[in-house]
Amino acid sequence: MSRTRAWVALAALSLGAFLYVTVETLPIGLLAAMATDLGVSESSVGLLVTAYGFVVVVVTVPLTRLTSSWPRRRLLVVLLALFAVATALSALAMNYPSLLAARVAIAVSQSVFWAVVTPAAAGLFPAHLRGRAISMVFAGSSTAPLVGVPLGTWLGQQAGWRLPFLALGVLGLAVLVVVLILLPETPRGTGAADRGTAPDAGRYRMLVVASAVTVSGAFVAFTYIDPFLTRVSGFDHSALGPILLLRGVAGLLGVVVAGLVVTRWGWPSWLAATVIQAVALGALFAFGSHQVAAAVATALAGFALSGAASILGARVLEVAPGTTDMAGAGTSTSFNVGITAGALLGSVLLSNVGPRAPVLAGATLSVLALLVVLAEPRFATSRSPLPERAGADV
Repeated sequence: MSRTRAWVALAALSLGAFLYVTVETLPIGLLAAMATDLGVSESSVGLLVTAYGFVVVVVTVPLTRLTSSWPRRRLLVVLLALFAVATALSALAMNYPSLLAARVAIAVSQSVFWAVVTPAAAGLFPAHLRGRAISMVFAGSSTAPLVGVPLGTWLGQQAGWRLPFLALGVLGLAVLVVVLILLPETPRGTGAADRGTAPDAGRYRMLVVASAVTVSGAFVAFTYIDPFLTRVSGFDHSALGPILLLRGVAGLLGVVVAGLVVTRWGWPSWLAATVIQAVALGALFAFGSHQVAAAVATALAGFALSGAASILGARVLEVAPGTTDMAGAGTSTSFNVGITAGALLGSVLLSNVGPRAPVLAGATLSVLALLVVLAEPRFATSRSPLPERAGADV
């Protein structure tokens, strides 16, 4: 496969990641319009996002196992077809139940997409370029809240909430065509990225635990960053947009940096991302009453989380004890468990303690995650040590 074809196929996979994350979170920006048109409450529209995440958590592992014998290109084409059709049906939904059903179908396709997209992207390139390939996929997902959701919200405000969903469905169809034409059709389990470079069941289990705790820490703080910045830091509501934009840009930078370092330093880069998050959230809690410190700490936390997500995908390719698809399904599930648990914990703390409590909980969970990461080497089950420079001998 030529290098040009590989990069174009990778760009399509990155755009696919962008589309999935945009569709998942777009109702947040269109709550009022969707609720009015469908005749339901705004909280009911909000449940479209919650239900979506719940479906991903529940079905990722069993569906990935069920489709484990499918050639990866064929599987991705089916998933993207389901995405395109279900997203278009979302735009055409006449009532809330039909919209909810379409959202569930999209969530089902996303659950398997995230399990297979990392090895699919990595398999397009030699080992020394796989970290960058994975970071490009996660750059797509990180760009979604920065560009996709605001643009979709603006388009929905101008032309109705249905048009953004229809446009996303059409883009999904375009990604499907590129994947169908350019992605090589190789039997599962035969590619260089289909098995871990240093398989280790013990380290993989610790990676799953660490990812769940790290993401919980990030989301218990971030989900309720609005009341912290306004009530504790004293920002006006008009400043929240620029601060979140700064956080998004920092997140993209985190993905880029992760792509440059993770191939050479797998576990150390994972450790560094966890340290940065713990420091950022600790600083936000301790110095959040100072506006400059609050803005910088919020951006630094975004840098750490996006970088960690990219590093997680690369580390699965190192320590996966079986196929990388199933290992990716496990870490994807742990990531979404972290999102859900963090958001729920933050809600309880905000209601019962106050706006500073979620940030303190986020910092505490991040320190706990750091301890798990530090303990990971002790749980290694492989006799040979994990290579510090994955792919260095290729």
